[in-house]
Amino acid sequence: MRTILSLFRVLAVLASASYAVPLPADDQHPPASPPPSSPVSPAHPVATLLQIWHDAARNRDVPVKIYYPADTKSPCPLIIFSHGLGGNREGYAYLGQGWAGAGFIVIHVQHLGSDDAVWRGAGADAYEKLTQAVADTRNALNRAADVKFAITQMLDLVTRPRFPLKGLVDPSEIGMAGHSFGAWTTLAVTGQKLPNGLTLTDPRIKAAIAMSAPVPGGALRSAGEFASIPIPVFHMTGTRDNSPIGETAAPDRRIPFDQSKTPGTCLLILNGADHMAFSGHILNAYHDEDARYQAIILKASITFWNANLLHNAADSAWLYKGGFAKELGAQGTFETR
Repeated sequence: MRTILSLFRVLAVLASASYAVPLPADDQHPPASPPPSSPVSPAHPVATLLQIWHDAARNRDVPVKIYYPADTKSPCPLIIFSHGLGGNREGYAYLGQGWAGAGFIVIHVQHLGSDDAVWRGAGADAYEKLTQAVADTRNALNRAADVKFAITQMLDLVTRPRFPLKGLVDPSEIGMAGHSFGAWTTLAVTGQKLPNGLTLTDPRIKAAIAMSAPVPGGALRSAGEFASIPIPVFHMTGTRDNSPIGETAAPDRRIPFDQSKTPGTCLLILNGADHMAFSGHILNAYHDEDARYQAIILKASITFWNANLLHNAADSAWLYKGGFAKELGAQGTFETR
């Protein structure tokens, strides 16, 4: 028991020091108004499915929103998406819509305990409630367990005759993505080294995208904790991507990429983009800058999924051999392993 409590304390310090905590109402909902035009023309019409799954082993509900290509007749790769602290399954809709329109089935998982229920109705105490939620190690562990459960649940459901997506998921091609606390979740389930030998890795995940990944401070920062991730990860950040709380400064967001040796891993740094560029500045309506950044994010991410889950040679060559970097130009920098 003492060992478990010690582990929780270590993880709690890591959490409070490094998780990037969004302010209330930053990434909980789709933007107040859509961008002027779709950044990527979808190849498929998109349908959605809202469900609440129950993990009997933990006696825990896991709400999900599933985006899928409505006209697909053959199995598609599966992508799990994890929201930032204080978010829910309705946020980051541009990613769900865009990825599904490109031919992927996408599950936006809502993590109870670190979702929008933490701050709703809290008034002036909202920020404190968010800080408490991110410091509670149980929320970090439940996030990773939610992801594993969602994959298992989906792979079971697609074998059932009455499920709308029966037979339409390719179990050998699974991706994982997330922003902020969701980026921590993403790296944790894809092989990040955690304190005391804790392992949260799910080997079913073949590629990942981590947006605004938090980085621990002190000794943990130099421990090479990201070097153990064996799959290609697309790290995304911005030159102004400082944590709303904690100590992860924008220049440090590249550390997970710098520690990685896995071929196919890459890093996009968007010039001028801050922490909320990946989700949208809801309190100030829709920023033109967000539309521009999200168009880049969407095109780059779809190409990454095509290269690593669909194994499309043309997309792989465009992403890794200079095509994307050339198109990006002065809007940012792009590096690969």
